[in-house]
Amino acid sequence: MQTPISVNEKKDFVRWFLNHYQLKKRESVWILNYLMNHETLLSSVHFVQEVKFCPRGMEISAQGVSDPPFRFYKGQVMTNDAEKSFHDLRMNQDEPVYIQMNFDNAQQCSKYALVLEENPYLPKDYYLNERDKNEADRLLSVSLLKHRQRQIEYKIDEALIHGKREEFKDLCEALNKLKHELKAYV
Repeated sequence: MQTPISVNEKKDFVRWFLNHYQLKKRESVWILNYLMNHETLLSSVHFVQEVKFCPRGMEISAQGVSDPPFRFYKGQVMTNDAEKSFHDLRMNQDEPVYIQMNFDNAQQCSKYALVLEENPYLPKDYYLNERDKNEADRLLSVSLLKHRQRQIEYKIDEALIHGKREEFKDLCEALNKLKHELKAYV
């Protein structure tokens, strides 16, 4: 669980951001200033990545990035109208609002990292591609086969100790099949 970010930390970030970046849409400046001046509302603000998955969120972009200037998400609806989002902010001050800031080198910005929170609405496998999923499946299969191999080897030792010849032959055959199956993964 992440430590909550204080209103002062959020306010400091927004102030720093407004002083260092030119926004693509002037209404975004109004919204950020409004947030800075209303601490109760700012306490409901969460800075996240991939805001499009959130029930109520804004995407605000600075000059110099290819992202759209402004987007507001509410439920299944997305709009570019900053005034509608501003109205929604004022009318629903107790609801959490998630904000994604798009600006040059955002991933390397320590000031942004201080206020950035994990997006609770982001699908768990969002950043996994097909290759990653296949590799995870392969590793799991290898792990299970190696565990099964250790079990069979233990049973072989037991069969040898107790002189159980037929069981020993069957287990050796099973071990050879398993080793052949394991070669397919390695």
